Amino acid sequence: MSFTVNQLIGFGAVGRLGLDATGGTITDIIGYRVHTFATSGTFTPAISGTVEYLVIAGGGGGANLGGGGGAGGYRTAAGFSVTGGVGLIVTVGAGGAGGASAGANGTIGSNTVFDSITSTRGGGGGGNNTGNGLAGGSGGGGGLDGAGGATGGTGTQNAGGTGSNTAAGAPYATAGGGGAGAVGGNGVNPNSGAGGVGVASSINGTSVTYAGGGSGGARTGGGVATAPGAGGGGAGGLGAVGSAGTANTGGGGGGGGWDPTYYNGGAGGSGIVIIRYAV
Repeated sequence: MSFTVNQLIGFGAVGRLGLDATGGTITDIIGYRVHTFATSGTFTPAISGTVEYLVIAGGGGGANLGGGGGAGGYRTAAGFSVTGGVGLIVTVGAGGAGGASAGANGTIGSNTVFDSITSTRGGGGGGNNTGNGLAGGSGGGGGLDGAGGATGGTGTQNAGGTGSNTAAGAPYATAGGGGAGAVGGNGVNPNSGAGGVGVASSINGTSVTYAGGGSGGARTGGGVATAPGAGGGGAGGLGAVGSAGTANTGGGGGGGGWDPTYYNGGAGGSGIVIIRYAV
């Protein structure tokens, strides 16, 4: 079988059949070219067409002696139209800081944006001082609030869990932050709530789970810091600082524990943008 010069160029590395876009870290999988943005940048296609995207926001920070951070928003779809030669701005959101003073809430994360597509930042976990988790893409887990349980923050995806505190000086239980795939777990004395699980995507050719919630912090002497949500959520501290959410997953940070002092919450994981198109 023979080919013309033009046919050979059409299937070669120089003249790929596709958008031939620039921006981010570029990899090829069978049938697709993939652009991964771990940091902000610009996606510029050479010709007009459609792309598939995954846009994950920054996760919320875990509280100081409190609940886990909520996961960043998770948005994905195919058939998004792009115009040749027109650069589309990509802004990758940072994770929120963990609560750093006694009983302070975790900080909300930052939105991640791909052109007109925005994923909402994760909510911070609720601390000992203010109790309730903060709203976000997924809500932060509740901390402590006097003799009652502090509620989790609401989320455009899933809410954080509810904390508990039966009485002053009694065992307490902080809650997990919500994940893209499930609500955060409630605290049940003396154990903290688990982080809500994230959602898996194979947009880069490998199944990866993103946007898991952080688990709540716990006290030593009987308490258990339950596992974070799959998808980059940070573990709550058992009489220790909370773990940070994994970078570029949008995972929420783990809540800080107590023994017998306050421990900081972990920071939320940064977001990510992944774009692919057929070649």
